[in-house]
Amino acid sequence: MKITTRTLRSSSALIVGVFMLASSAATMGSDEARKSRSYALDNDALINSRRDKDYSFGFNMTFRGQGVEDQWASLHQPLDWLDRAIRLDQFAQISPNSAQIEYGFYAFTPDELSESEPIHDDRPYASLIFISSSHGRYQETGEVSWQSSLTVGILGLDITGDIQEGVHSLTDSTKPRGWDNQISDGGEPTARYSLARQQLLYKNGSTLEIKASTQGSVGYLTEASWGMTLRAGSIHTPWYSFNPELTSYGERSIPTDLGKADEHYFWAGFALTARAYNVFLQGQFRDSEVTYDSGDTNLGIAKAWAGYTHVFDSGYSLSYSLRGQTSELKNGDGDRSSYWASLSLTKFFY
Repeated sequence: MKITTRTLRSSSALIVGVFMLASSAATMGSDEARKSRSYALDNDALINSRRDKDYSFGFNMTFRGQGVEDQWASLHQPLDWLDRAIRLDQFAQISPNSAQIEYGFYAFTPDELSESEPIHDDRPYASLIFISSSHGRYQETGEVSWQSSLTVGILGLDITGDIQEGVHSLTDSTKPRGWDNQISDGGEPTARYSLARQQLLYKNGSTLEIKASTQGSVGYLTEASWGMTLRAGSIHTPWYSFNPELTSYGERSIPTDLGKADEHYFWAGFALTARAYNVFLQGQFRDSEVTYDSGDTNLGIAKAWAGYTHVFDSGYSLSYSLRGQTSELKNGDGDRSSYWASLSLTKFFY
């Protein structure tokens, strides 16, 4: 796929147009009703400028607060139906501001970007453009919170590859030439429902929190995991309001509450995951040039993360994080651990 000025311009215009429409819809109403909005960028180059493989890059916009459930792209009605089906509605929502809607995209690449032919011993090119709705519920007995989300997206669109090719052209770096070989090339709908149960294990005033999380999902990522997360520093928001452990590649959860201006803390955690299906390696219904059978992928994956968050007087919050995981493939050049970094900017409304 050769990038041209016209291709880059049209692809960028489409992405910007969709995101502007989503942004305008999600931000209708008063500042008090919106509660917060967040913008996040993921890239492995934020750790190592020479690295560009595995989970390569992603971007998302997230809106939380009253009114997001009523937006044109909201998935909260089918999400509520799924929650009722498993009787999750017996627990009260954390607050009217706990509803969240997210728009984003992310992509994966093999190690060798200059090769245009299919590479059968490395991970395939793959991408997802998605919309995700989620909300939180609180179970006072036992200090337990529940987080559920429904994500709908499209695999295999050319836009994501065009964006990467355009950025690499501007930076005079190696152009990725294998996007014609990506999973579900040309586009294919996909979806995922996920549910997480979190429990506070330890709290020391406003300086330290430790919680455990059990999470499962069905869909393009079908898996179950258990992990622990801590945050330490000057903490003024509820323990259930900050959930970095719920991040799944480009999909994430943003804080539900605004801390005081002097709120700042480090956070870290780990998770052990049993994964039965990964569409970004195994493909879905459409034929793809490079896919792997379930026997070629690792059932068990270990994940870890660490980061720092600071809330400023203006109501903005800035976070930087590092993430990594053990290999998803058993053999070949794709049998390697992966890691990436994220920058997230959140604006809270009083």
